[in-house]
Amino acid sequence: MNKREFIVQDLLSKIYQQDFKDEKLPNQRELAERYQVSRYTIQEAIKRLEEIGIIKTVQGSGMYVQNHYQTSPLVFNTLTRTPYERIASRVLYLDKRKATPEEKQIFQLSESEDIWTFERVRIVDFKIEQIEKSKLPVSLFPDLSKKILEGSIQDYVQSCGYEISHFITSYSPALLTKSQSELLMARKNTPAMKIENRCLLKDGRVYEYSELIAIDYACTYVTPFNKESHQSRKNT
Repeated sequence: MNKREFIVQDLLSKIYQQDFKDEKLPNQRELAERYQVSRYTIQEAIKRLEEIGIIKTVQGSGMYVQNHYQTSPLVFNTLTRTPYERIASRVLYLDKRKATPEEKQIFQLSESEDIWTFERVRIVDFKIEQIEKSKLPVSLFPDLSKKILEGSIQDYVQSCGYEISHFITSYSPALLTKSQSELLMARKNTPAMKIENRCLLKDGRVYEYSELIAIDYACTYVTPFNKESHQSRKNT
């Protein structure tokens, strides 16, 4: 772990330990002395914490912890910690077809319903970082287009009048295929992370199922301790 990432992790830990009086962080000079690094390294670490919404800088006053940081589990990864203006998407294809039996199960579709399937690459600072393959029910999104997929799917879903509830995400190791390696400009069989998402609406319906492939992927979780879950695991 490099110095910047160590400082990000350590400050996160101290924030959740409520180590900072009045939720105000020490200034950059003090932090640089504490961690024995340059001001530039501190600025980069602070920028990362600002990007994920943990702290905010008030001009002329200092750096403060955002008051919503403990209201829900925090998860940030290589992509979600990046501001939207630095992320772009390029759609490789968009198709409509009949749902397979497995897809009917995922989306709770009837026998004759169609689904959208698409593939796109996620680009950060002009570099392809992820390959995404997704499926969405046509019944929920009849007007889906490549233009829409160049933007935020979450924004699009909400613009359709739906309320997003939560995401079920799983991670597993993978090796890049030939086509994936060409897109990511890496060697075939390079180790990668496969990320599977089921995205749910407030009414319980799955609105998207996606599989992403990424290399150089990092993810951090901050989750509250669940006493009941811990106890139930001991009792099984």
